[in-house]
Amino acid sequence: MSDAKVNRQTRALDHVPGLAVAVLATLAAAYVSDHYGAPLTLMCLLFGLALNFLSADARLEPGLAFCSRTLLRWGIVLVAARVTLTQIGQLGPLALLAVMAIVALTLLSAVATARLLGFGAAFGALCGGAVAICGASAAMAFASMLGERRISQAQLTLVLVGISGMSALAMTLYPILAHQLGLGDLQAGFMLGASIHDVAQALGAGYSISPDAGATATIVKLTRVALLAPAMLAVAVFIPREPGVSLAGSVLPWFVAGFFGLAAVNSLGVIPATAADVSVKASAWLLGCAVTATGVRSNMQALTGPGMRPLLVIAAATVVALALSALAAVLLIR
Repeated sequence: MSDAKVNRQTRALDHVPGLAVAVLATLAAAYVSDHYGAPLTLMCLLFGLALNFLSADARLEPGLAFCSRTLLRWGIVLVAARVTLTQIGQLGPLALLAVMAIVALTLLSAVATARLLGFGAAFGALCGGAVAICGASAAMAFASMLGERRISQAQLTLVLVGISGMSALAMTLYPILAHQLGLGDLQAGFMLGASIHDVAQALGAGYSISPDAGATATIVKLTRVALLAPAMLAVAVFIPREPGVSLAGSVLPWFVAGFFGLAAVNSLGVIPATAADVSVKASAWLLGCAVTATGVRSNMQALTGPGMRPLLVIAAATVVALALSALAAVLLIR
């Protein structure tokens, strides 16, 4: 056996301990999520943080890094199995433009707030992308693109905690707000789909009002998911890049191209429904494993150091998204 082959096998075996920890913790988180109805992402994060003491063991680092980078990027690609151009077209041109404007303004508001509070534009883009697109999944995608030089594991973990909490709160409070505003089913569905952070919470809030509101919330929310790749491209162009990273590599990472490609193929209707369902579940598992590994790898001292200020960036973007979504629902949806 050649030395090169032995080295490759050795490097592969180095990933096993960390990968085993992440997978077992994710399985435990999934069990709790299934039995108690808690969001899978939040449970993965909590289990990862509970095992944070393991980050001191250098033997786990290769496998944990593999989970939080490589598995994350494949999970992002498979998110596109939720998206088709037909779904987006069902919104109509005005509503589609409104969703695009809401996403853009929410992202910009987070960057502006971050700069105002003394954080970098990259951290603002991380928070804004999570609020504007699809919660924890978008946060992981943006962090992967921005890189660990600009977004630390502790910052990412703090955003995941904040976005999970605010999304759960939004799922509870926004349907009540829609009722207080006197919105019809389609208007309420648009507002919920355009403003709630995570996909599951947006759909849950919509169907808690009515089937029509749930269907509208689903279409609007999946449209936001489809805007993940364009939003990442915009951030890659306008946020200063890491030293030594070429523009081409930053603007179109392979997993963004993969997201576009799978969404295009899915739009053609050639992917069987069973395969699409498997892809969606696989995406949830891969992203969950990446979130678990991120929790284990986080620097807890850095996590608690900034206090509440980072959460203010998420809160400001959340308020902007809600206000714009409610305004668009009243003015454009009949």
